[in-house]
Amino acid sequence: RKCDVVNRGFSGYNTRWAKVILPRLIGKSASAESTVAVTIFFGANDSALKDLNPKQHIPLEEYAANLKSMVQYLKSVDITEDRIILITPPPLQESAWEKECLAKGDKLNRRNSTTGEYAKACVQVARDCGTGVVDLWTMMQKNQDFSCYLSDGLHLSPEGNNFLVAQLWECLEKKVSALPFLLPYWRDVDAVTPEVSLLGE
Repeated sequence: RKCDVVNRGFSGYNTRWAKVILPRLIGKSASAESTVAVTIFFGANDSALKDLNPKQHIPLEEYAANLKSMVQYLKSVDITEDRIILITPPPLQESAWEKECLAKGDKLNRRNSTTGEYAKACVQVARDCGTGVVDLWTMMQKNQDFSCYLSDGLHLSPEGNNFLVAQLWECLEKKVSALPFLLPYWRDVDAVTPEVSLLGE
């Protein structure tokens, strides 16, 4: 009841494509100052192996440059770095993802160690740019068996999404705690004349 959540998820996209479309998603407007946070969550596709997945693969240096470019663009439309949160790619469980690849007649087209290099680059960009960061790749592997966080070795499972939300909420909670409620708590709504509570009439 404090904020609108705008989700712009693009299956299969990488930072090269995201950088191009970002101005269509977030433009310069009066609403920039009311933007509480923007998350940028890329790397799982960028880190695909070049020889086996050339369409999605982005070289490591370009991945970092693309993230920096997106942060700089957001700053240019008055969304300051303290309101930007980068999220690293999650770890890759190679055996499960290899089964998915083989079922499509492909070879294993990603490696967890490679994904880790992209995760490190993402953390470094956050440090360099002064943004927040959720290092999902590292955090998920603290629990040695991280397979429950992934539905197929690559994509987040419901448990993985819950894990991400918990980590992200630590970054967001401070940002939203001081904001006013735009609508009342349900117990405070007048059951007889809800319009009075909800519309202030």
